[in-house]
Amino acid sequence: MTRYIIRRLLYLIPVLLGVSLIIFVLFNVVAGDPTAVLLGKNATPRQMQELREQLGLNKPLFAQYLDVVRSAFTFDFGRSWSSKQEISQMLRQGAYPSLCLTIPAFVISTVLSLVISLGVAFYRGKGIDLFVRFCCIAGMSVSALAYILFFQYFFAFKLGWFEISGFEFGFPDFVPFIALPAIIWIVLSIGPDVRFFRTVILDEIYQDYVRTARAKGLSEMHILLKHVLRNAMIPIITYVVIQIPFLILGALLLENFFSIPGLGGITLNALNSSDFPVIKAMAILSSVVYIVFSLISDILYTFADPRVKLK
Repeated sequence: MTRYIIRRLLYLIPVLLGVSLIIFVLFNVVAGDPTAVLLGKNATPRQMQELREQLGLNKPLFAQYLDVVRSAFTFDFGRSWSSKQEISQMLRQGAYPSLCLTIPAFVISTVLSLVISLGVAFYRGKGIDLFVRFCCIAGMSVSALAYILFFQYFFAFKLGWFEISGFEFGFPDFVPFIALPAIIWIVLSIGPDVRFFRTVILDEIYQDYVRTARAKGLSEMHILLKHVLRNAMIPIITYVVIQIPFLILGALLLENFFSIPGLGGITLNALNSSDFPVIKAMAILSSVVYIVFSLISDILYTFADPRVKLK
């Protein structure tokens, strides 16, 4: 396993080079001249030239690409074009509010969805199963924006049960501010999670080893928890772990509507102001985290199923 982990970490080098090249082409070649966006349509050629020199856009393309590669490996992304702040400092400041929201919401929604899925799998084909499936499909059919606006208006503004916007640093000061966005996250996540987990569990229930366990006289609940759940863990681990990198980006809509100063808000502001260094930093960061957690998911397979060998 050690050799496998080292080899996968070494794969990170060519992957980062490729990601850096794609990001560079998208933002420096395809997107055109950013100075025209930053200065507006009334900018003079002299103003555009001066801004290019300030931002380092007058350097050869290969030199600019090397800057992107360097930032990918050192996580030194320079300064934001709009706020002039160090991007690394901005990301550290934004990570705390984002993770305060996304980690509790993600953990609660995952555990709750798994429990519901085990319950409907146990009562498969019965009324409770049909009711849960109907609620999942109905919930997934409603736009996330509709949930945000309704919950914010009714529970925060009308009833006053939650804070309507803002954020306070430090535990437990931030809890009232993340409570409602976390509830919305859970409501949005339960539908697709339950449908996926239920499908995976039912695929295992109809396997031959389950019929053998029933023939031995084991109870249905024992079979479900001891045998079925364990054999269903590999697709469940894949589904859950691959979602974790996206927690780093925060919840774009939730952070924007609830004025939470997280990475989602930073990303949206960068998009609105054409702040390419921040956008490139978020793209590189998400790529690195995705690669690392894909490795973690492979390692977790060996704990879920001893038959899996990493070579």
